[in-house]
Amino acid sequence: MAEHSGAVNRPSSDFRKLAESFGGVAAEYDRARPSYPQELFDELERLSGRGLRGARVLDVGAGTGISTRLLAGRGADVVGVEPSAGMAARFLASGPGLALVRGSGDDLPFHDRSADFVTYAQAFHWTDPERSVPEAIRVLRPGGALAAWWNVKDTGVAWVRAMGERLAAALSESYHGYGAIDEFASHLAPYDLRTGHTVLHWERRITVDHLITDLTSRSYLAALTPERRAPLLAVEREALLAEFPDGWVIEPYVLDLTVAVTPA
Repeated sequence: MAEHSGAVNRPSSDFRKLAESFGGVAAEYDRARPSYPQELFDELERLSGRGLRGARVLDVGAGTGISTRLLAGRGADVVGVEPSAGMAARFLASGPGLALVRGSGDDLPFHDRSADFVTYAQAFHWTDPERSVPEAIRVLRPGGALAAWWNVKDTGVAWVRAMGERLAAALSESYHGYGAIDEFASHLAPYDLRTGHTVLHWERRITVDHLITDLTSRSYLAALTPERRAPLLAVEREALLAEFPDGWVIEPYVLDLTVAVTPA
């Protein structure tokens, strides 16, 4: 699915509203969200101690299938798991031939010890960790890996930081970053898991229009009415064009990956 910070600490009605917003922006999500560099999957294999080719992978919170398609490209036998009807429809349209099951990480519709990997791309924070971590462990085979990763715009870059500050000021408490990344390891601590972590840096070159479409797919904007969202996006477009007058943006990312392996 997408970004959220400290989901379990939010009022349930706010959480549901944000989660349900993705269905209405599934096309924008699939078109504009960043992909992942192949180095991510090299590191996933290194930290898990096993290859993706031929492995049974459950890609949970698969959204429109951005990560699922890449996992399949690495030779994995992958099944997408997605609760949103709108996102699931886009998944099926964007990845014909890929398997999809409607469900969530809190109640995985799979047998015990049936998977080699359970992966969450931009999605673990939409779960209740007290349910989703034990569920992942249940469906993993011995030596299987639970992996979660997040693409985060690099706030060490001035224009990225300024954009976040504008949105935070305009949206107040509904704006959120990625605090759940820092919380992930603590959710693994009660279990007998071998954990590893790495951070990658990469960037993409996109147009200002592409970046605005990406913003449209972020839950804190997607959940707004069109009338409320439009002026906020107009402010961002103006600021971005002032920063990048030729209309092209080099967008920097920090990619955070944590892998937890069950006992063999």
